[in-house]
Amino acid sequence: MQLNSDFTKRVVVLPHQQQWQDSPMPGVSRLMLDRAGGEVARATSLVRYAPGCGYHAHRHDGGEEILVLEGVFSDEHGDYPPGTYLRNPPGSSHTPFSEKGCLLLVKLWQFSPADKAQLVLPSQHSHFVPGIAPGLTVLPLHEFDGVSTALVRFAPHTRFHPHIHPGGEEILVLEGLFCDELGQYPAMSWLRNPRYSQHQPFTGAEGALIYVKVGHLGAGLLGDQFIAPHP
Repeated sequence: MQLNSDFTKRVVVLPHQQQWQDSPMPGVSRLMLDRAGGEVARATSLVRYAPGCGYHAHRHDGGEEILVLEGVFSDEHGDYPPGTYLRNPPGSSHTPFSEKGCLLLVKLWQFSPADKAQLVLPSQHSHFVPGIAPGLTVLPLHEFDGVSTALVRFAPHTRFHPHIHPGGEEILVLEGLFCDELGQYPAMSWLRNPRYSQHQPFTGAEGALIYVKVGHLGAGLLGDQFIAPHP
């Protein structure tokens, strides 16, 4: 499968456009945002566990990144409430489940080959720090070899300066209404801006909280092997 796998193109998936599908595991559904490969794939998805459902023990040869959006996600290592950020490095294994159900952002096969660190960050107890523009605060989640991931909060009526993303940018809107000169993106919107794209983000009265990853497009990540060439 090649879904939104031409990383030279801008992609926007708004909430009303989203189509959930059953996964091979009963009680687990997913919304595919981008995907290159089969069941083993470089993939970005929203994944929903029904109460009492989960997966059998499995290994992540390409690594797994998770942000818990709703409910409590669990495995044999612990329980992870909303806001928890996890990184399971290449070669790690676990048996995930959710007793009461949960919603996750999951990214597979998007690790640098040299990134071996296991990470569990309970971001709900962490503190945002001032950003580089008034009204902007940032909670860094992870950085490795030029690829950075963070939660960014825009206060109401915040306007960021126009800027370029040499390594691309990916955004999931978690709260509020995120805007730029190209459109408006309510909560649960997903955007991917290609390398060297430019925009000027801003918010209105609602403000916004976003998950944002930069520098990962064209970065030589493990899953790039699954991407089919595009003209």
